[in-house]
Amino acid sequence: MSADIEEQPAGFARLLEDRNAGAIAEVAAEIAGRRPRNVLFVARGTSDHAALYGAYLAEIRLGLPVASASPSAITLYGARPDFTGTLVIGVSQSGGSADLTGVLGVARENGALTVAVTNNPSSPLAEAAELAIDVAAGHERAVAATKTYTAELLALLMLIEGVRAGDGRLPAEERDALAELPRLAETTLADTSAEDLAQRYRFASSLVTTGRGYAYPTARETALKLMETSYLPALAFSGADLLHGPLAMADPDVPVLAVVGDGPGGRSMRDVVTRLGERRADVVTIGAADVPGAAARLAVPAVDERYSPMLDILPLQKLALALALARGEDPDAPRGLKKVTTTF
Repeated sequence: MSADIEEQPAGFARLLEDRNAGAIAEVAAEIAGRRPRNVLFVARGTSDHAALYGAYLAEIRLGLPVASASPSAITLYGARPDFTGTLVIGVSQSGGSADLTGVLGVARENGALTVAVTNNPSSPLAEAAELAIDVAAGHERAVAATKTYTAELLALLMLIEGVRAGDGRLPAEERDALAELPRLAETTLADTSAEDLAQRYRFASSLVTTGRGYAYPTARETALKLMETSYLPALAFSGADLLHGPLAMADPDVPVLAVVGDGPGGRSMRDVVTRLGERRADVVTIGAADVPGAAARLAVPAVDERYSPMLDILPLQKLALALALARGEDPDAPRGLKKVTTTF
């Protein structure tokens, strides 16, 4: 897991190379030319969190209605919806889940433009889709996904911004900003604060993660990583949902990891952190600036809010790794889990 985490700056650089960026641009141009009326994402687990990030991008940047598919409606109940005018995007590291492949197959048969985003270009998911994107993350050794997740995030960003551009090609200012991503990721990973924080939470019995907007997928992915590697019960809430009831469980014994970046999502989270502070919750923020009410911060570089999820998750992956080791667990082989989860 440690090696996979450290490879992420190189993964960003590889995906931004002309060959891979050009392939994504071709898919984006095809989508733009087909002018879909809405978008449906299909994913499970970690890839579902990447899909949630893609959903925010598509709604905000493309102005299209976006939904998340319920695979069982098709694979278990035999539903055959009319997908005319719908862009259906399947996101899967392995591309091997039968239910995701089934949804893309049915969607394609019933009028959808289907796209697979996967780390395995020869997978069943990629073969079922009309168009496919290889996130080019390379072989991931650990069961808990890290580098494939951030590669999916970047691939979805490049895809959706390419669709927005119309011809698939990113504007020059976007390319220049993304070119800095590998360096910024290296800077973020060089910080050792996450390892120190792991010792603080070694004996925690539960944990809460929270964020809004583009940061909400980060909160959900962090909770999953903590559960996968440390078997620590972790609940993820949007900042807004946290104030609607779950705030009552906040106290000094329940650590809260709050993703607070720049932009509208980050600004709205500041009130959430204040409210948590009023309840004397043990709050750690993830972001570029100190936030009143927080006890500590995992620092990340200040970037456009759309790019933050690719950096914010890095110290949180390191925290999950260090916390698992501190609790005497093996983060590379979580009990009961396999790299490819088969669902129908």
